[in-house]
Amino acid sequence: MSQVSAYFLGVDGGGTGCRARIEDAEGHVLGQGVSGPATTRLGIEAAWNSVMRASEAAIEEAGLHDTQYGQINVGIALAGLGRKGALQALQAIPHQFASIAFVNDGKGACLGAHSGRDGAIVIAGTGSVGLGFADGEDLRVGGYGFPVSDEGSGAYLGLKAIQHALRAHDGRLEKTALLSEVMQRFGNDPMEVVAWMDQAAATEYATLAPMVMRHADQGDGAARRIVQGAAGHVDTLVRALFERGAPRVSLLGGLATPLLAWLAPDVRRRLKPADGDAVSGAIILARSGAKAKNQ
Repeated sequence: MSQVSAYFLGVDGGGTGCRARIEDAEGHVLGQGVSGPATTRLGIEAAWNSVMRASEAAIEEAGLHDTQYGQINVGIALAGLGRKGALQALQAIPHQFASIAFVNDGKGACLGAHSGRDGAIVIAGTGSVGLGFADGEDLRVGGYGFPVSDEGSGAYLGLKAIQHALRAHDGRLEKTALLSEVMQRFGNDPMEVVAWMDQAAATEYATLAPMVMRHADQGDGAARRIVQGAAGHVDTLVRALFERGAPRVSLLGGLATPLLAWLAPDVRRRLKPADGDAVSGAIILARSGAKAKNQ
């Protein structure tokens, strides 16, 4: 059995940016790096280039050189890895590292949240999904894409706010401060909403989420009902993961903190704070890859 290489590089590549961190065998952080988006939706070459820019920045900060790449084991948690042919294309790219392993960004976040142990996460951000692993089984609930799924997400909050605002504009619902502010964004013209809708993706709907949360915290009736509905969906995701056998569940994503107070008491009690992030999970993956290579 050969000696396990000395360095472990973890990379979290997402739709908004890419982060890398390198540690030594004892877990000391030696360097970090960042770059632009690294999802495979941008293409395999673009995603790989972003991964390498962040990695090279971390390696440089660690004071390592090109000749030492053969001592570095890499774990990469990448958004869009499930796209057809993506993993095979990435695995075919030549590299000089000691080992390299890939997982999707959700699994990387789950590995980091529970230090590599069995468990699950619910991500509530622009979209939403529950995923994890227990007793060798992969767990997944929801997360099939907006608007057919992603319940309780930022996009969900935005969609519900627009739906309610249009109804209030027609006189079908009572106008509130939230619903008035939503319509003001469109010049109080429903046809402007329709024109925007024709081009808007989940990200655009999610831009309304902070407004909904702000009005809910201020007591706006419509906003409170929307947020309560979102929290109810997150409750369901968490409970479903426990029912599927997850021994622990953490809530992650940009809405995790804002929604926490709105969750059911039993769900709040059962949630576990995350141990680490997706970069931590990628480093766990890198360490596993090194052990597998050296056995």
